[in-house]
Amino acid sequence: MHAKKLSPLLAVVMGLALAVTLFPVFWIVMTAVKPPIDWNASPAIWIPSDPTHINFMTLFDPDAIRAYGVGGVSQSATKAVWGSVRASIIATALSVGIGLFSAIGITRYGNGSKLAPLIILSGRMFPPAAIAVPFVIIFSNVGLIDSYAGLIAIYTAATLPFSTWMLKSFVEDLPREVEEAAMIDGRSRLMAHLTVTIPLIRGGIFATTLFIFILNWSEFMFSLVLSYTNISTIPVQLARYVTATAGTLYGVQAALAVLAMVPLMLMGYLIQSHLARGMTFGAIKQ
Repeated sequence: MHAKKLSPLLAVVMGLALAVTLFPVFWIVMTAVKPPIDWNASPAIWIPSDPTHINFMTLFDPDAIRAYGVGGVSQSATKAVWGSVRASIIATALSVGIGLFSAIGITRYGNGSKLAPLIILSGRMFPPAAIAVPFVIIFSNVGLIDSYAGLIAIYTAATLPFSTWMLKSFVEDLPREVEEAAMIDGRSRLMAHLTVTIPLIRGGIFATTLFIFILNWSEFMFSLVLSYTNISTIPVQLARYVTATAGTLYGVQAALAVLAMVPLMLMGYLIQSHLARGMTFGAIKQ
């Protein structure tokens, strides 16, 4: 079977869509290697003639940027990077793990109840700004404010509705008969789900894991209101790169943004085959 050739009009439209999609990435990468004098140059400098790695060095050596006559930043990004890694990985594992068994429970043992999925999703019907303050009060009373345990708890609570709903659709697309066949062979319900259901929807699990990790990795509102001095994350650290003398340090912000993209791109590359399988899993019907 030969692939159809794109029409000229469709090729132009796709090229424009690709350019618009990738332009922010291009601009962030270019800003990350620009010297301070080029950050706000007018007219804008698209590709720096004298690229530098000083912005990346400043992330971990706050005084490095002084080589260009710009005041140093207040702290390195090491704490924020490790904070994002720790909180995002643990919260993603908890969200996907709990969401997986919630999805199986709703789909296979929901007894016809249609309210449970809607009640779970209702947790995301309110904007983060509306529910952040009550969480701050509660966490302050139980000693979870400004702690990674509190941050992980709220990350998990915020993404659990998405993981449950995404995984629910993958479980629904899996024929119930394959689990029943495993139980006829002598396996318990739990073992049937562990050895049959989960392996067969692993593409969906990988896709959900990547999506939830992206949400946790880029979350800003909760990490801002729950962190003071003990914890920090990359989105919060980005907002702190403002000095009284030099204003916003766009190059340093761009360098941290480039660094933040690396784990997402690496995850997407490593599980690309599972992603394709997960995205097309809905084609399997009972």
